[in-house]
Amino acid sequence: MYFLYVDESISNKHFVLAGIAIKATSWHSKTQKISPIKAKYDLAGKEIHTSPMLMNYREQGRIRGFEQLSRDERKRAVINERKSTLLHLKTIEATKELKRKKKFFKQTHSYVHLTRSERRACLEDAARLVASWEYSRLFAEAIRIDCYDQQDSLFEFAFSHVISRFDAFLKNISSGGKTWHGLVIQDNNEQFAKALTATMRKFHSTGTFWNRYTRIIENPLFVNSELTSMIQIADLCAYSTRRFLDTGSDEFFEILHPRFDRIPNGPVVGLRHYTGQKRCSCRVCRDHEGQMVLPDVPT
Repeated sequence: MYFLYVDESISNKHFVLAGIAIKATSWHSKTQKISPIKAKYDLAGKEIHTSPMLMNYREQGRIRGFEQLSRDERKRAVINERKSTLLHLKTIEATKELKRKKKFFKQTHSYVHLTRSERRACLEDAARLVASWEYSRLFAEAIRIDCYDQQDSLFEFAFSHVISRFDAFLKNISSGGKTWHGLVIQDNNEQFAKALTATMRKFHSTGTFWNRYTRIIENPLFVNSELTSMIQIADLCAYSTRRFLDTGSDEFFEILHPRFDRIPNGPVVGLRHYTGQKRCSCRVCRDHEGQMVLPDVPT
């Protein structure tokens, strides 16, 4: 059995749905290996959420000698700065900005004790850990939004591609009388949970655009991303892929890239950049050209 943990990342340019597949029997050991990374950065019990971690916390720049402070001192100093900011916005009745700041402060609260370089280092440590997992596989569908010309929703289209590649991977590693199956695990995101379940039921009933699933069981399992480290890893994979396609460069994507499912010495079949009828010569598209049926891979 393989578990596929999936999460999405969205910008005004791209929608990316990514998943990391690991053997079910390795779930506990892999989760345990993430814990020391969190502990190293005083994030035990916290969520590694890529986008908020990479944001610029302006309050830190206003604190003299911030990097030389202890992490507890940094946290107290930032909280005080933020309280002052909110009080000022209330005083001048800047309602819209006050609401925006409250949301930003809530998203980033868990990371205020870390410098920006420490936050990046934490994510790099996580990416390098995933890159070391020999039998894990990454799958992703990246859709350029201004090129999308299909009737189905972005989510359903991306999900069908990711799941189809995961199903193909499971078929190709099933040999010698041993059959591998897969279970999809998704963040309990209200925006996508119902759509994902309905989509999976549809695919189980009528198949995807290309074929029926034969290796993926049940409907998706929904979990709280704050409590599930592997969903947080899927978030890192989705964000890094989306960021790479948005900007043409992302250090975490470079680290994770070897884990995308691929034909040995051939194309990367686990990752696709959908651009509709427009020709694209980006690295992802070049890697994906010449796609073939996935070969057997060692287990």
